[in-house]
Amino acid sequence: MNRDAFAGFHPVVNFLWFGFVLVFSMMINHPVCLAVSLLCAVAYSVYLNGRKAVRFSLLVMLPMLLVAAALNPLFNHQGGTILAYFPDGNPLTLESVAYGVAASVMLVTVITWFSCFNAVITSDKFVYLFGRFIPALSLIFSMALRFVPRFKAQIKIISNAQKCVGRDVSSGNLLQKAKHGIRILSIMVTWALENAVETAGSMKSRGYGLPGRTAFSIFRFDKRDRLALIFILSCAALIITGSVTGGLTFRYFPTIKGLWDTPYSIIVFAVYLALCAFPIVVNMKEDVTWKRYESKI
Repeated sequence: MNRDAFAGFHPVVNFLWFGFVLVFSMMINHPVCLAVSLLCAVAYSVYLNGRKAVRFSLLVMLPMLLVAAALNPLFNHQGGTILAYFPDGNPLTLESVAYGVAASVMLVTVITWFSCFNAVITSDKFVYLFGRFIPALSLIFSMALRFVPRFKAQIKIISNAQKCVGRDVSSGNLLQKAKHGIRILSIMVTWALENAVETAGSMKSRGYGLPGRTAFSIFRFDKRDRLALIFILSCAALIITGSVTGGLTFRYFPTIKGLWDTPYSIIVFAVYLALCAFPIVVNMKEDVTWKRYESKI
């Protein structure tokens, strides 16, 4: 896992960028924008998680994309360009195939962006952003974000401990494996309940919920954050303007038609690429700077 320079920006910058990218990925169905968003999402995910992201993309995301793309033409027969006919007589159209690919790319892209969101927007950032407005919900959400990785780490510890005494789910016959699995689950539930009681006691002793209680924060909004915020807002405004004024016009039904190579569309595509690739560019710049300083030591 690489050190993410973009995660070092102020939480407002991180959250606003993810918000725009996720909304645009779900709302803009132009193939160029979908491809740009998918490539940037995969690249950023690989930068954040390394080989783990590559395995996840190849073993989970790619099959999901192919299956989702293949299912749409089986149920959607709209479109004017008929490629073939199914045995039941329904047509296979170019438009349904293209729409299925676009929808599957959109699904995979949003999931990948959310995996990056989970890595960058940590629980302390979420509490900082929303703790004053929705304290209860922000606390629950931040605890939920922490629960999954902690649960996975703890169940691995328990499984290894049980394996040392011959009570792992991989040993014994089917009945014994089931008993060992139930034992591990029971230990895990007990640990979770004890941890919840300890967390509640810790929160109470620290005055959570009392009026006038303040929260410590290490986040500071500096010049770099202001420049990044101006850049993100400018890109988002140009993309919204381009979408509203027809620069990203594209349709799949009844026939495929859209803008590809007009100067205005190309400008909007370039701005969209700049927005989606912003964290990657920031990290590349940081890596180059870091290597230059290392070479001087």
